[in-house]
Amino acid sequence: MYLPNLTWPDLREYVENGSLAVVPLGSTEQHGPHLPEGTDHLIADALARAATDRTDHICTPVIPIGVSPHHRQFHGTMWVDAPVFRDYVESLSRNLTYHGIDRIVFVNAHGGNVAHLREVGRRLRDDGTAYAVEWMWDESIPDLIEEAFETPGPHGGPKETAMIMHIAEELVRDDRLEDARDGGMTAFDPATMAVNGARVTYDSKEITENGVFGDQTDATPAVGAELFEAATDQLCALLEWLDDQPFADLLPQEHVAPRPARTGN
Repeated sequence: MYLPNLTWPDLREYVENGSLAVVPLGSTEQHGPHLPEGTDHLIADALARAATDRTDHICTPVIPIGVSPHHRQFHGTMWVDAPVFRDYVESLSRNLTYHGIDRIVFVNAHGGNVAHLREVGRRLRDDGTAYAVEWMWDESIPDLIEEAFETPGPHGGPKETAMIMHIAEELVRDDRLEDARDGGMTAFDPATMAVNGARVTYDSKEITENGVFGDQTDATPAVGAELFEAATDQLCALLEWLDDQPFADLLPQEHVAPRPARTGN
């Protein structure tokens, strides 16, 4: 159920029986020479729409720009500062709660958003307004991804390439797949970002010349369809689980007893 396509009486009917909303989020940033800059938000939006169509939950419009300054050296990358992003997502979420929503799933497809969405979720939960949880598609199907690709790569690799081949194949530059592989870091090694236990890199340009990781030539539309269906199944299961939980059980637990009494004026 896509919120912009509904009328307000439709939404009134929805909140009479349901209180869950899905908010897709991603980024608009470089994904190498072969993928569109909208890769992340295209994936998030497609998964959120597919899952809510199946479960009859509400899906909001996608938030297409996230926290992406680590890709800023590449043309076209857009980002907002982290505090701005957090405040925007929290404000939007509180807007939903005003209309009767008390649980939210952030369908996220950009790693740079994760920590900030978790913080927004804690703010909403701590004051008892709503329970909001962040969900990443690739983290829901890690075994399938490992089986499908020898070198999946965390950014712009074959898993994202296959997903876009399935969602919007016309946006993939097939003639650049080998260039993407050969000009990037095929086998991602986190150790390249650290010195003596300290992470010393801040931007993707410092470790990959063309901004991507993995072997993009392993991607196919068929594998993308398999990944998409498996991730959608996982998201649907999450939505149904969350919808079944008593709201009180989702709120923070009480302080352990005994709790010291406050004294003084």
